Amino acid sequence: MAVALLLIIVVTCVIALHYRKGIARHFKNRLMLSRLPSLPDPAYPLIGHAYLLRGDPSRFFEFVTETTNAMVTEVNEKIGILWLGPVPLMVVCHPEAAEVVLRSSKHMEKSYLYKFLHPWLGTGLLTSGGEKWKQRRRLITPSFHFNILQDFLEVMNEESGKLINNLKKKLKSGVKVDVGKAVTMCALDIICETAMGQTVNAQENDDSSYVRALYRISELIQLRQKTPTLWWDPAFSRMKLGKEHENLLSILHGFTRDVITKRAKTRDQKIVENPRRMAFLDVLLHAETEDGKTLSLNDIQEEVDTFMFEGHDTTAAAMTWAIYVIGRHPDIQKKIHEELDAVFGEDRGGTITNNQLQKLSYLERVIKECLRLYPSVPFYARVLSEDCKVGDYMVPKGTQTVIFAHTIHHHPYVWEDPEKFDPDRFLAENCVKRHPYAYIPFSAGPRNCIGQKFALMEEKVILSKLLHNYFVVSHDKKEDLVINGDLILRSSTPLNITLEARK
Repeated sequence: MAVALLLIIVVTCVIALHYRKGIARHFKNRLMLSRLPSLPDPAYPLIGHAYLLRGDPSRFFEFVTETTNAMVTEVNEKIGILWLGPVPLMVVCHPEAAEVVLRSSKHMEKSYLYKFLHPWLGTGLLTSGGEKWKQRRRLITPSFHFNILQDFLEVMNEESGKLINNLKKKLKSGVKVDVGKAVTMCALDIICETAMGQTVNAQENDDSSYVRALYRISELIQLRQKTPTLWWDPAFSRMKLGKEHENLLSILHGFTRDVITKRAKTRDQKIVENPRRMAFLDVLLHAETEDGKTLSLNDIQEEVDTFMFEGHDTTAAAMTWAIYVIGRHPDIQKKIHEELDAVFGEDRGGTITNNQLQKLSYLERVIKECLRLYPSVPFYARVLSEDCKVGDYMVPKGTQTVIFAHTIHHHPYVWEDPEKFDPDRFLAENCVKRHPYAYIPFSAGPRNCIGQKFALMEEKVILSKLLHNYFVVSHDKKEDLVINGDLILRSSTPLNITLEARK
């Protein structure tokens, strides 16, 4: 007995000595985190503050919004600590604190929250870090050259034209139109054509297996992110949800892999010399790394799947919120109509040129203000790569960090009358003194959104065509909205928006 006890003591001491640095670091980190502002409600072991969700993961956005608003208005803090299960999250809700994280070339690693995207997106531009991210960023940047964006503008014109024609048919026959869904299907067709050179005809068939899989996989990923009991992969894979997740992945990967394989067969036929139009996939197929190697099919699939996810849902959400807000402000809508009439005249179905888009300065300010009120991506998550000072506090290396863009965009000490819809906030003279990280709908710093020019171009094309043809009326009051903010900010129910043909 004594020998066994002695052996246990010796083994324990050996383990403690072996991991002494890690143990010391752990207690040091906990001490540093304990000094950060926290919620008045206690965090309990294992579940943290999750009990405040009252068992309803859909309350996550509401919960975090209430928390960060309290930090801002009641105690005027720039950061705070929130425990999601056993994991501490540093919540950033002020532009000065956001700049420390986003501007740095060191804090480039994405949070563990993004690991739930790995089965679908692999480690592409959105989810990768380190040298792999730098290499992919360099390779993909040419995809958004002005000349290629011009090819993309052609696609946007075609698909937005289909949108208007479909709306006219439905409204003429008296069919109730879900404007948000119609715009989303249009955005999906645009990203399919521009990313892969192939459309899924979502506007004509929104019930295809690929479209359904695309939306369902997003729901499951967001559910896992905010539900600690679904985090452990071995257990999740055996659940009914886990098996559904695997089936959805086979549909999504099967579709994109099939398109890539067929397109790759023409790689040696110099299709880039005289393509019908350039697709993002074509750029990837002909891209070479610094050592002269081409990307593998798996590498290409990571990026194509990433663009399918990022390139339509965020843009569709932004346009849906913009239509809603415009429909609540007839005075703003009147100014938009006046600008559209001045630029396009009576031609309500023609091709929009880049020169015409540049003249839509008021519509662009409206879009920016809508993105301030309703940022498509409500938060960005990173991991601190070293101890650093954020606000008035030292925060330890390895801390999971969430920059809450929605709160920053509504910060009462940063934005005057933040709940008011005022596009003139984005007049040049009104932007001069504003903190550069006070407005971050496309993130900021080295890892900002590579496709933001593409997104703004698409939003201007679709919204200008829609608003040139229709007067929009939004029937939901702002105070009645229930907003879900996970990966994408959206209403929990379809927005009640109607269209009236302009005469």
